[in-house]
Amino acid sequence: MSNDVTPEVENLDNHECWALLRTVSVGRLAVLAEGRPDIFPINYTVDGGTVVFRTGQGTKLAAATGDYVAVEADGVDASTGLAWSVVVKGSAAAVTGTEQILDTAALYLFPWQAGKKDVFVRVTPDSITGRRFKVTAPMTWWTQLSGAVKAAPE
Repeated sequence: MSNDVTPEVENLDNHECWALLRTVSVGRLAVLAEGRPDIFPINYTVDGGTVVFRTGQGTKLAAATGDYVAVEADGVDASTGLAWSVVVKGSAAAVTGTEQILDTAALYLFPWQAGKKDVFVRVTPDSITGRRFKVTAPMTWWTQLSGAVKAAPE
């Protein structure tokens, strides 16, 4: 069975990207840590035209602050079968100054993981891109090898 129809991908405008980012609270933070790419799950909130998350001392904070990062979030609407993905690229900085910290604390952003997460990090975007597409039915991905017998692990 051949499917020669390529599903349509809709590129989203900035407004739609921000609106979708507000519908979920979990994403992934991509950084360079000691010259190597690394990805961390984060729970975040949108504050104006920025993304804010909380963290504690460690690799994530050291790699993110003062450098360029990417934040990615996605979702699927089960009723329509439409999926979306949004990527924010920009610079990350720890929130400093009493007034800024108090303003950020008012966002009610609470970490999911226990532990001291007392640093707010704000990602200010240089770019935001997003796309929406129809989720492909699982049988579309079936190949001749999908049902092949696999060798036993050694």
